[in-house]
Amino acid sequence: MRPATATAAAVTTLLGVATVAVAAGRYACDVALKASPERPVSLGPRLSVHATAAGQVTLTRSLASLRPGTYGLHGLRVHAVVGPVLQDARHAADTVVRRLERVTHGTLEPGAKVRLTPQIHIGNPRTALGLDHADVDVPGELGALPAWFVPGARDTWVITVHGLGTTREHPMVVMPFLHRQRFPVLDLAYRNDLGAPRSPDGLGHLGDSEWRDLDAAIRYAVRYGAERVVLHGWSTGASMALHAAANSALRDRITGLVLDSPVLDWQTTLRALASARRVPAPLLPLAVRAAQGRTGLHSDRLPASADSDAVRVPTLIFHGPDDVLAPWQRSRELARRRPDLVTLHTVPNAPHAAMWNATPETYEEALRRFLTPLM
Repeated sequence: MRPATATAAAVTTLLGVATVAVAAGRYACDVALKASPERPVSLGPRLSVHATAAGQVTLTRSLASLRPGTYGLHGLRVHAVVGPVLQDARHAADTVVRRLERVTHGTLEPGAKVRLTPQIHIGNPRTALGLDHADVDVPGELGALPAWFVPGARDTWVITVHGLGTTREHPMVVMPFLHRQRFPVLDLAYRNDLGAPRSPDGLGHLGDSEWRDLDAAIRYAVRYGAERVVLHGWSTGASMALHAAANSALRDRITGLVLDSPVLDWQTTLRALASARRVPAPLLPLAVRAAQGRTGLHSDRLPASADSDAVRVPTLIFHGPDDVLAPWQRSRELARRRPDLVTLHTVPNAPHAAMWNATPETYEEALRRFLTPLM
């Protein structure tokens, strides 16, 4: 082969490899950052329903199905809520029996395939919780953002914002508690949620751009009577709260942050998301590169919002060592550097964004103690 021909062949081969790498990276990035509520973030393997009885459901035995607490069961056209493991119930060695609290949608039949999810409520505050609420539209930079407003007597509003693979139904886990404390609650849907505007690229940015929708919610709250706001976010919603506290023009109205499983290392979370959705390991670095190119995420962006020097208001973090999507080392470091403002409430045996689910009573008591001075 002549040198010129060989060079052309080599260049063509390299271009082909590069094209394949770019395509593979885009695929892996899409899988990770186009999460759908119909495909929630998994808290473990898919489980089989082996049997149901009055107040009981028998599931495949695994570390996930043995977790303590209260969880949703999500499957094809079915949603249910399960409580603690029933240790005294009879079962085979490869199964576990949990208390079946209720079936909220569909029918839970033997043979159904389900996954545990932190989202236990389906519907809206009225249908799910019996709480009066208003459906409101928050003006955002991309268009109207749907939200639920549950009124309360206080001048301090709590703005709740969900995270990865869930919807604004997820924050309803704390709505009854907040309602008993007489806080007005604004529960926000943001870009790429059902009923909300799509982002230009259709991708999630792990809070890096979505925080501006939360900023719009703060402006809405102040416009309609809030003297102060507390931001309560889960997962990427917690990252949005940190961004808003650092960058919002109304950050002086923010008097507290509640961060549940905050995403503070976007590369680790992106890799974990892609891996959880069965992206092959060799493609994970390509997913990170694709995300950098397509979303503008860079290594110095999200950590900057969680810089210990940037924390200016009391902050309560719920996080634990079992979170594989947003490892808690960053949360521990933030609490260690700012003990004057940051309190870390450690929750063992709790997967990502499921700190309330693991110990609802303990979670709400920690939340009560934190919010009391901010009322």
